[in-house]
Amino acid sequence: MKISMLGTAAAVAHLVFATSVMAASAPKPTTHNRADIAAQYKWDFSPIYGSWGEWEAAMTDIGAKMDAFSARKGTLKDGPAAVLGAYRAFDEIGMLQYKVYRYPQLQRDVDTRNQDVAGKFQRVGAVFAKFGTSTSWFTPELLKIPQATMEQWIHDTPALAPYRFTILDNYRQQLHVLDEQGERLLSLATRFNQTPTATFQELSTSDIKFPKLALSDGKEQTLTPGSYQFVLQTNYNQADRAKAFEAFLGTYAATANTYAAIYNGVMQKGWFNAQARNFPTTLDAALDDHAIPQAVVNTLVDTVRAGTAPLQRYAKLRKKLLGLESYHLYDGSIPIYKTTATYPYEDAKATVLQSVAPLGADYVAKYKKFLSGHQIDVYENEGKRSGAYVGGVYGVGPYMLLNHNDTQSALFTLAHEGGHAMHTVLSYETQPYVTSGYTIFVAEVASTTNERFLLNQLLQTTTDPKERFLLLQHAVDSIVGTFYTQVLFADFEMQAHKLVEQGKPITAAVLNDIYQGLLKTYYGDSITLDDAYKYTWSRIPHFFNSPYYVYQYATCFASSAKLFKDMTTGEPASRTAATGRYLELLRSGGNDHPMTQLQKAGVDLSKRETVQAVVDQMEELVAQMEVEAAKIK
Repeated sequence: MKISMLGTAAAVAHLVFATSVMAASAPKPTTHNRADIAAQYKWDFSPIYGSWGEWEAAMTDIGAKMDAFSARKGTLKDGPAAVLGAYRAFDEIGMLQYKVYRYPQLQRDVDTRNQDVAGKFQRVGAVFAKFGTSTSWFTPELLKIPQATMEQWIHDTPALAPYRFTILDNYRQQLHVLDEQGERLLSLATRFNQTPTATFQELSTSDIKFPKLALSDGKEQTLTPGSYQFVLQTNYNQADRAKAFEAFLGTYAATANTYAAIYNGVMQKGWFNAQARNFPTTLDAALDDHAIPQAVVNTLVDTVRAGTAPLQRYAKLRKKLLGLESYHLYDGSIPIYKTTATYPYEDAKATVLQSVAPLGADYVAKYKKFLSGHQIDVYENEGKRSGAYVGGVYGVGPYMLLNHNDTQSALFTLAHEGGHAMHTVLSYETQPYVTSGYTIFVAEVASTTNERFLLNQLLQTTTDPKERFLLLQHAVDSIVGTFYTQVLFADFEMQAHKLVEQGKPITAAVLNDIYQGLLKTYYGDSITLDDAYKYTWSRIPHFFNSPYYVYQYATCFASSAKLFKDMTTGEPASRTAATGRYLELLRSGGNDHPMTQLQKAGVDLSKRETVQAVVDQMEELVAQMEVEAAKIK
């Protein structure tokens, strides 16, 4: 059994570029006062709990159930009934975990200023940490039972069948499980292990002093991450973008030595845990939980390193169309062409529903039901967190957070998060609790596949060269952001962690050299490489919060490319079969290792050609952009 803080399905914050459709319905509200936004566009929390009183009662209940679970220590050897009872007890706790966690977390996210809710949310974290320590006995005790005996118990006890995969996966990882004393010691270090990450968060949010800058219009503004991106995306004066870039990156450069020390702490923690659990490398330790072969990551990085030509071709095309004498990374977000189209939410819902028609009537009907409910928080309001995500509540369903603003990006964000929501819907209705939570390794497949269906529909119905160019640019920008950039990040992580494993020093200068070298490798002569970009590593939260995470964005992107192609090309019978395999992937939750799940659906990420297909697609899309650009007057 894997004890985790929350066995939740994907909760993803991911914003993307997008494109347009004609819109006629009402635009977004003009108010940012949450009380003035119609109830149909706000979350209804009552399916989780009807009141805070009910939540408090559940917190008491989960504490009692945790104590009762701890009392089972020493009983597993008694036979299959004891094992079954333990797993069923953990199911009850797990389903409660979803509810007691989400109830305050969702309410915090729509009003981050509410300190009372924030305090309740902190209480949940403390309860879960306690549970991790009080259950540290379970896996070592389970593994004292010989695997052959356990398999016989499962064979003879039909009620244990839903737990077969979870139980036997413990034996797969047996070499990396310590004895009870060792597991307890590691569990006690849980809060301490969060110190480097917490330090990064405080330095990069609470204590950071962002610069004030006056641009060519004479107006002074503070360059927060949001306002910095706004300058890069809207200011057509290259000198202003350059000035903003130097000031913003300079803020991180000023404390680069501190960031390097924090990142060293993050990596040393990972190396300690890897060695404690008998893994040869930190990458092996990170991949083992879901049985991902290291060759998958190595093949991904090697293939993309050899396939940077389309990325460089795109940079050169942007330089040409923007009419720039020199092209810099800070020029990569400014739109080449503008559009005035708007995308009101009700129209956006209709569009995304229409786009997934190839997935069948049942999928569309369930998607429509979800979109018509009260588990989507649609519009921005004062105090609401930014971005978008889907968070599951087993037994209730997915909750989707948006900040829909009628823009091109918002349309594709809805499609993306809708993919996550339907993955959760299908998994929850098919899988028992123990296998209902899908891994991050497959989570982004559903979201990016839905984006591809939307893009495909719009390309089929759009003839205007500028609009077609914008659609193609959306596809290319998605590949740049979700594929190339994430692989570059993964490449950086692998190189930095290897230095730690070899006992070599980690300093700001060392990390700068790695990052700058990667920019040269990936972009070549297609950009003018500004020196300050070597500090970019210091502002990437994933490096500090969740090492070896980012590669999964790229593997999911490659997987969705293969699945979409199989579902939309070839003979009707083969397309139908591919669609069936894809829907089965969504229904399978976490009932097998993710590599096996993807292989059943028709994707083998161990093969270089699976990754190369994205590189080839990028080349084709940039070529099409060049054709459409030539038609624009």
